[in-house]
Amino acid sequence: MSLKVNADSDPYANLPPICTALFEAKAKKALTFDAIAKAIGRDEVWVAAAFYGQAKLSPEELTALSQALEIPHGSLQAELGENWWPRRGLGPMPPTDPVLYRLYEGVLVYGNAIKAIIHEKFGDGIMSMIDCKVNIERKPDPKGDRVLLTFDGKFLPYLKW
Repeated sequence: MSLKVNADSDPYANLPPICTALFEAKAKKALTFDAIAKAIGRDEVWVAAAFYGQAKLSPEELTALSQALEIPHGSLQAELGENWWPRRGLGPMPPTDPVLYRLYEGVLVYGNAIKAIIHEKFGDGIMSMIDCKVNIERKPDPKGDRVLLTFDGKFLPYLKW
């Protein structure tokens, strides 16, 4: 079976070719991000971020990923090993993908309110996206299932000197 990802279309166009190979191997094996996450000992959102070139896999994670996706370890090591570093960020703003745009819209509409409440509850500082866990759950609802999105980030106070 040969499943191809259109590497010339978003969101794949600006990814390293090895990332396209990851998506193709995932499709070929009919694996979810959750299944891959369990195979390498990480969370599904973190694994998805790694597929998009937004997270750095350790040598042990590269080995486990190679086994899970049946991609030669040497290929993963050469492309994503010690000499490769993520280029983090979303891309052009505002995003045009409907899901990404709605997340962006959420920050535009509720950003100042969220910021004010963080300051009220924690003081002057920020929520880390470096020390942050993201969780996505499906919440049944009679009016239509809901998306429960949680950002569990460490609070970092601004320093005074």
